[in-house]
Amino acid sequence: MKNIVLLLLGLSLFSCTEKRQVSPNGKLELVYTQADGSGHEFKIWYTDSNQRTEALGISAIGVQMADGVGKGLVLKDVISGVKRGGTYEMHAGKEKCIHYEANEYTYVFLDSLENEIRMVFRLYEDGVAFRYEIPHLKETRIEDELTTYRIPEGRKRWMQSFDMSYERFFPESTTGKERHNHWGYPALIQMGDHVWTLISEAGIEKMHCASSLKNEKEVSDFKVTLGNHDNMLSGDWFSPWRVAMIGTLSDVVESTLVTDVSPENRIGDISWIQPGAVSWIYWAYNHGSKDYQIVKKYIDMAVELSLPYVLIDAEWDEMSNGGSIEDAILYAKERHVKPLIWYNSSTAWLKEWGAPGPHHRLNDPDKREKEFQWLEDRGVAGVKIDFFAGDHQETMNYCIDLLECAMRHRLLVNFHGATIPRGWQRTYPNLLTVEGVYGAEWYNNAPILTNRAAAHNATLPFTRNVIGPMDYTPCTFSDSQHPHITSHAHELALTVVFESALQHLADRPESYLAQPQEVRDFLSTLPTTWDITKLLSGYPGQSVVMARCKNKVWYVGGLNGTEDDMPLDLDWSFLDEGIHEMTLFQDGKGEKASWRIETIKGTKNELITHLELQPRGGFVAVIK
Repeated sequence: MKNIVLLLLGLSLFSCTEKRQVSPNGKLELVYTQADGSGHEFKIWYTDSNQRTEALGISAIGVQMADGVGKGLVLKDVISGVKRGGTYEMHAGKEKCIHYEANEYTYVFLDSLENEIRMVFRLYEDGVAFRYEIPHLKETRIEDELTTYRIPEGRKRWMQSFDMSYERFFPESTTGKERHNHWGYPALIQMGDHVWTLISEAGIEKMHCASSLKNEKEVSDFKVTLGNHDNMLSGDWFSPWRVAMIGTLSDVVESTLVTDVSPENRIGDISWIQPGAVSWIYWAYNHGSKDYQIVKKYIDMAVELSLPYVLIDAEWDEMSNGGSIEDAILYAKERHVKPLIWYNSSTAWLKEWGAPGPHHRLNDPDKREKEFQWLEDRGVAGVKIDFFAGDHQETMNYCIDLLECAMRHRLLVNFHGATIPRGWQRTYPNLLTVEGVYGAEWYNNAPILTNRAAAHNATLPFTRNVIGPMDYTPCTFSDSQHPHITSHAHELALTVVFESALQHLADRPESYLAQPQEVRDFLSTLPTTWDITKLLSGYPGQSVVMARCKNKVWYVGGLNGTEDDMPLDLDWSFLDEGIHEMTLFQDGKGEKASWRIETIKGTKNELITHLELQPRGGFVAVIK
């Protein structure tokens, strides 16, 4: 009798949930329906220019615990119209001062055990976020999450097959029929002619594992799939935020939704956190930093190019050929270059499997404190920690412990061989970059990147880099173990198109120093954090033109992801009135190694507005 009353109560509220629940700008609408008297579905609609498009379908909902909590959901109530919003600053990222507004709607369900399960939706101007909340949870384990996104067959999508290091391509496709049926975030879908949706997650805390997507049962139904989640849960529990950036392609690329929903800065004083460019040894030598003389070359390169940092990579604990790690740190500090130092996380690729070291210095909390104190005492600026064991709760806890310990010792952090950003860059601003990308180091590992890099590079600004900093290690003019066939201007443009607060320059010192003075000056003054970001044009895999502003100077980078010549028209209407000075870096005609560099002065209507990009080419414009 009790369940019949609850069911009738849920059905009586059906008309209430059909009312129009919208985002502050009115473009996003949330609609709930109850299917077949039991299932619960949500749809998010996007309306612009009187065109209404389904932007996201959620065909199943819920979380289930090992003790039966979460089963048999019946709608009890809908709490509408709570206003959320605020302003915050990011010390690093695509935008400095961020203002957001959202309308919050809470769907309150009762399960078969009369537990209250809340589904909290926030409709922002550029997307939707939702999470589950269970108050007063008794000690139990999470068993499953049922959230399922419906991505209709035939819709274009750019999705990465799941890999625990998130190092795969985002190939264009119109189907979910693939052999693996397991996908990583983010997932980009073109839902209409001018309507795009990018699915990811944010707000990972120690009670959480991260998740991915599987479509094993129905080809169009992509279910949220949790990593290993072994810890006991109790009290007021909530899930991570499921986020979807929605709108035009520029709305998606410029969105800050991942950090909007993430906890605010937990560090406090961040004046010691200084982003910047880094000289990096691994790409050129396919090895770490055990040769002291080579390490000195990269410190000298940082001096020549006025780079603030040098990364002393793996194997530094075996350093020889005239010096030790202590000597390398001292050599850098004497030249006013701040060293960053690499560590193996010792969770995934271990010593007994041939992994480089140092090993097992950070896993134990006491050893970690001692190690980070050693770094702080010697003036080391930060750590790069590599080879993490996927999205499990244990790994998430370890990452947070590392960030908090590094914070206490004023160390910057780069997570490599790790999961993608999920908002920690706001909560722990000492996290300045994360790999989680099929980057330039793969020119070392296999020939696969050579012929696919241009299209891949023109896809990443619409997928992986939207959600947070990306340590791709860009801008190589020479070749590593396997050649690259992208042009010099394409490579230079990566430093603007790709956002990373620690931007690792991967090429050989002699390669950078052989470039024209204008190119060296550009690298010496390159910002790695931005006040404003604008997508000017592009389409995944084909092209991208990104404009980023720092201290009123605009840096514009463009990539041709195709094998053909590309005519490109540029619109400078976003610039202020007055006279501007543009320095334009283009590929010279003929050989790959040639440049065409020119400076133009005039109003925004007098600047160059048409370019011809070479196959796999690019350009950079610096506008003052």
